[in-house]
Formats: sequence, C-alpha cells, structure tokens
Amino acid sequence: MDISDASMQTVVEYDRAKELKAFDDMKAGVKGLVDAGVVNTPRIFIRPHEELAEELTIHRTKLQVPDIDLDGIRDNNEDIVDQVQAASQTWGFFQFINRGVPLNLIQEMIEGVHKFNEQDVEVKKQFYTREPTRNVRFNSNFDLYHSRTASWRIRWLFLLQVPKVEVNEVPEVCRYIHN
Repeated sequence: MDISDASMQTVVEYDRAKELKAFDDMKAGVKGLVDAGVVNTPRIFIRPHEELAEELTIHRTKLQVPDIDLDGIRDNNEDIVDQVQAASQTWGFFQFINRGVPLNLIQEMIEGVHKFNEQDVEVKKQFYTREPTRNVRFNSNFDLYHSRTASWRIRWLFLLQVPKVEVNEVPEVCRYIHN
C-alpha cells in the first residue's frame, strides 16, 4: 500500500481497488497502519469534502435514538414490548440499555480486546478473515469493498449462537473471559 502523502497524489494515480486490496491483504487493520508508522491517512479513508459538509448539516439536527431499558423486563415485559414496537414503527431502530451483562464481564471483554490488539501482527493475522463461515472474525470494515470510504475501525465478530464455538477459534488472550 502506498503510504505517501495522499494529498499530493493526483486522481489519475489513485487506484482505489488496489489500495483496498493492499490494506485488506495486510490483515492488520487500521492499528496495523499505525504500528507500521504510517503518518498520513491513506486515501481510502478520506471522505470527499462535499460529503463531509452534508454530514455536518445533518449532525446539527438534535436526534435521540430511542433507549429501551431492559432493567425491569421480568416485571414489566408488556411495557418493554410496547416500547420496542413504537421505536420500530417510528424510528426503525433502537438501542437496548441495562441488558443484565455484569460490569466485571464487560471490563474483562474490553481488557481481552486490548490484549489482542497489542499482540504481534502475525498472531492477529490468524484471526483476520472475511470468510462468512468462520465463527470468530477479526477485520477492519464489514463493507470495505462496498462503501465509498473505508471506516477507521477494527471489527470483531463472535457468532455465539452457533452450536459450539471451538476453543481454538477464540484468540488465546480472550479464551478465559467469563462471568
């Protein structure tokens, strides 16, 4: 991946598909760019000025995504179902709060993610995949090849609803996180 100053490149020199593939083939995500010493943001992450201006206008609008508090779900199930229905009809989406996940488990999960990200890139590459059949996936953008601009993020996906996730599918530093 060309890590030269993106602002100095001409439009003719920019091959988005090639840069996306080079970034994805690194299998290190955005942290891999930082760890490699990249000092200029690669062009695949830079949004056009007109798109940013439009988003700034949208962000001036005060919108609040509906929160649905699950704290009393055992006592007041009907009210929560009504809230989900109303939010779905009005907004099309919502977020749950107070799901009952213990704070210590959340803290252990965050610590596990930090430990994973601080490992050697060769260890992390073993888990980097876009393969939809893998139960545990680490990659950068789920829509990397489809979005207009790549997002500066790292993505973990654990499919825990499958019959069984094998222990070797989970990174060693995350295997013993439990409640």
